[in-house]
Amino acid sequence: MGTISPGSNVASAGPLASRFGRPRFPNWRRLIGTAGPGLLIAVGYIDPGNWATDLGGGSRYGYALLSMVLIANLIAMVAQALCVRLAIATGKSLAELSREAYSRPVVLLLWLLAEVAMVATDLAELVGGAIALKLLFGMDLVPGVLLMSAGTLVLLLFGSDDWRWLRGLVCGLILVIAASFAALLCLAPPDWSAVAAGFLPTPALVADPAMLVLGIGIIGATVMPHNLYLHSGLLAPAGRALDRQAKQDAIKANVRDSNVSLGLALLINAAILIAAGAIFHARGLTEITDLGTAYALLDPVLGSSIAATIFAIGLLAAGQSSTITGTLAGQLVMEGFLQIRLSPLLRRLITRLAALGPVLLYFALVGESDTTRLLVLSQVVLSLQLPFAMIPLLRFVGLRHLMGEFVLGRAAKIGSWGLALLILALNAALILQMLA
Repeated sequence: MGTISPGSNVASAGPLASRFGRPRFPNWRRLIGTAGPGLLIAVGYIDPGNWATDLGGGSRYGYALLSMVLIANLIAMVAQALCVRLAIATGKSLAELSREAYSRPVVLLLWLLAEVAMVATDLAELVGGAIALKLLFGMDLVPGVLLMSAGTLVLLLFGSDDWRWLRGLVCGLILVIAASFAALLCLAPPDWSAVAAGFLPTPALVADPAMLVLGIGIIGATVMPHNLYLHSGLLAPAGRALDRQAKQDAIKANVRDSNVSLGLALLINAAILIAAGAIFHARGLTEITDLGTAYALLDPVLGSSIAATIFAIGLLAAGQSSTITGTLAGQLVMEGFLQIRLSPLLRRLITRLAALGPVLLYFALVGESDTTRLLVLSQVVLSLQLPFAMIPLLRFVGLRHLMGEFVLGRAAKIGSWGLALLILALNAALILQMLA
C-alpha cells in the first residue's frame, strides 16, 4: 500500500527520522511538519458513532455528560501515547508483540476480538455516511452504504502511494467537521458558564443508570481498540530504523502529534454534545437520539434554512474520513497477529465486506427506520472490546527487558493501570445494567 502499509517507512518520512536530534522549542511550523499518524488516529475519535452517543447525551442531559467526553479523551491520549512509546522503543506493533508473547489460542482470540471491534467501527462509519447521503440527496440507506464503501476504496487507491495527499485529505475532512459545528454553535450560542460546569463530574453519572449507559457509550465511541493497533503499526517501522537518541526525540514528537490531534477531536466531540444541548435540550426536546430526526428539526428549531445542510455535510465528512482508518487498521491487525500479508486491495475488501454483511442484514430484518440503535450498540461493543487491547499494551510498556530505558516508571504504571481498571469497572456496570 505504498507509504501507509506496515512495511513502509511512513512514520519515519515526516514525523520521525528527519526531524530529530535538533533541540528546538516546538513551534507551529514544526508541529505541522510532524503531523501525520496522529491525524489518522484522530478521525477514529470523531466518527458517526460519536455523533449518535453525543447527540443522545446532549439532548437528554444538556451539558452534564461533557465530563465523560473529557475523561474519554484523556484516556485516549494516555493510550495513544503508550502506543507511541511501545512502537518506537521496540520497533514492533501491539499486534506483533501480542503474537510473540501469548499462546496460539490467546493470539487467535485477541485477533478475533480486534476484528470484531473493527467491524463495529466500520459499521458505524458506513451507516453514518449513508444517513448523510440520505439527508442530502434522498438516497436510500442500502445504496448509500454501497456507495460509501466504493468511495472509500477509490480514495485509498488514488492516494495509496502519496502519504502527503492522504494526510491532506484527512486534515481537510476534519476541518469540514469542525467548521460544521462551529457554524451550528454560532446559530445557537450555548450558556458557556453551564458548558464549563459540565466538564466537572457529578455523582449523577453513576447514580442514574440511563446516564451511565450513555456515558459508557461515549467512552466506547471515543477510545477505539483498533486505533491502538493502527497507531503502533504505523510507527513500528520507524522504531526499527532509529538509534537511541533519535527514538527519544521521536517519542516526544509523536506524542505531541497525537495529543494535538486528539485535542482537536475533543473539541469536536464536545461541540457535538454542546450543540445538542443548546439546540434541543434547552428547548425541551430531550429525546433526540436519531440523526435523521436531528436533521429534520434543526431548520425549524433554529429558524435557519442552512443548519440541517451543515449538519449533514459534517456527518458525511465524518463517515468518509473514519472509514479510511478502519480499512488501514484491518491490514495491520491481520499481518501483526497472523503474519498473513494480503494485497492492500484484498484486505480492504475483506474489512469492508465484514461490515457490510451485518449492516445489510440489520436493514433487511429491522428496516431503515431505526439506525440509532445500531450505531449506539456498535459503540457499546467497542467499549467492551477495549480492555482486550489495553491490558496487553499496559503489560508490554511495563516490561524492562522489552522496553529498555523507555520502560514506564512506577507512577506512570500506577496511573495507566488505574485507567484500565476504571474502564473494566464501567464495562462491568454496563453489563449488569443490560442484564437488569
